[in-house]
Amino acid sequence: MAFGFAPKTRLDTVPSLTRTLDPDKWEDSAVPLLGNPREVVKELCDRHLPSPGSAVVAVFDPEGRACASASFTQRATRRDGWEHRNAILANLRRVIPHDLRLRAPVRTTVLLVCRDGTPGWTEADGAWMWGLRDACTLHGLRCGAYVTLTRDGWQVLGDGRGGRTPHSGSWAERASGHGTLRSPVGAPEGVRRQVAR
Repeated sequence: MAFGFAPKTRLDTVPSLTRTLDPDKWEDSAVPLLGNPREVVKELCDRHLPSPGSAVVAVFDPEGRACASASFTQRATRRDGWEHRNAILANLRRVIPHDLRLRAPVRTTVLLVCRDGTPGWTEADGAWMWGLRDACTLHGLRCGAYVTLTRDGWQVLGDGRGGRTPHSGSWAERASGHGTLRSPVGAPEGVRRQVAR
């Protein structure tokens, strides 16, 4: 009888992409509906000026007011929910304390991802959904809506609501019409630095 380790094959070195959610599993998660999705999307876009390749994570209090938000970029090659979870969690930790001591979550997290392509669900969206749900659990927050922003407009995946404006090119159009991009009025210094990048 011989003991040893089997040599690694190429398949063993490829990361698993199972950390994803399909639309049916997302709907089964009972994600709370946004009261006024158009206003939420407009507020987040005005505050962070997202462009393709960027994401905005926002936390809303029980009354539906945004109490914290952060924008960040994620490499297009990343398709694993674990990597998205880490990015979302890092930004949540940067802008708001966790609620892990509460018996049940009282604040809700919404994720807006600005990307190229069609507005419908993609495998990349499934990885973002998994990452959002897991990050919320680890930070003591309720998992809220997942919104995509494309050239065609915005769409809340899972409940079918969407609109044409704003869209992923809105800020480029604003820049061409007014000369330069500016930070939102009253934006905190951290947001202004993020917009400038």
